[in-house]
Amino acid sequence: MSHYEEDNSGKILLAAIAGAGAGIIAGLLMAPDKGKATRDKIGSAATKYSGQLGDQLSKYGEDLDSKFKGYIEKLEDMGLTGSGGSLKLKGNWDDLKGKLKQQYAQLTDEDLTYAEGKGDELIGRLQNKLGKAKAEVVKMLNDL
Repeated sequence: MSHYEEDNSGKILLAAIAGAGAGIIAGLLMAPDKGKATRDKIGSAATKYSGQLGDQLSKYGEDLDSKFKGYIEKLEDMGLTGSGGSLKLKGNWDDLKGKLKQQYAQLTDEDLTYAEGKGDELIGRLQNKLGKAKAEVVKMLNDL
């Protein structure tokens, strides 16, 4: 998406909410039923549409998250976010660990303990042991 294109999902969501609100008001003004019956119908309709709205918001949130991650990756690839913005290990961790031990003899198995989702802990240990900045450590691991 170029900077000239617009993402209209926010406008669409706003229009849907405004349309639902206008429909509710019109329904109240022209309701053939009185009192409790009208309130019950409004309650059931609100329950039905709130679930659909929640699903739509969740979908938009997931789409936004994936687009954001894609843009971050593109910026990293272009070198605009500095070297090694995020950890992206490629290959088997045991093989990567062996390469690191060959390059840096002072690293121990404890230093190189890695669990999925715990990349920040690994980076912190390597920063301390190697005396490098976070971006340098991330770039080094991504380049293995």
